Amino acid sequence: MKVFVASDIHGSSYYMKKLAEKIEEEKPEQIILLGDLYYHGPRNKFPKKYAPMKVAEILNHYKDKIKCVKGNCDAEVDQMISNFEIADFYEAGLFGKSFLFVHGHKLDTKNMPKKDFVFGGHTHVPVVIDYVDVCKYINPGSLSLPKGAYGPSYAVISDGKIEIKELKGKIIETINF
Repeated sequence: MKVFVASDIHGSSYYMKKLAEKIEEEKPEQIILLGDLYYHGPRNKFPKKYAPMKVAEILNHYKDKIKCVKGNCDAEVDQMISNFEIADFYEAGLFGKSFLFVHGHKLDTKNMPKKDFVFGGHTHVPVVIDYVDVCKYINPGSLSLPKGAYGPSYAVISDGKIEIKELKGKIIETINF
């Protein structure tokens, strides 16, 4: 099994098309979106080729594979153009490990949930933080508005490892489990 994780698309049809190419290349059985799908937010610049309805059209093509959590820029009306549920969080048992998927804007880093892995977006920076004896926190970065030293990125979970990858193909980090 392979799980594809992406966050912070922010309405960019340009980067959504690039992400769809990676989805076709990776061939995941499941796609998990960590929120901020369509709106760019009041503090962010417009992402390249801002077209939320086009993003929805592409995402809806994968509706049977998608699990999605709500980000701080997502609204109730976003559910109206999405043919998949947008939940507050998503918990899953994958590869014999416990996973929690959230957007990250409400995550309390002083009181992290006891899971093997917690995935969150929001900051637009790809990172892995080991909260010893609690969880390993993973942020796959942002698809359309990346911050920090890396370009647009996503993560792939497969049997035994998690990889954070740039759209251009560079592996940012590998976590073996």
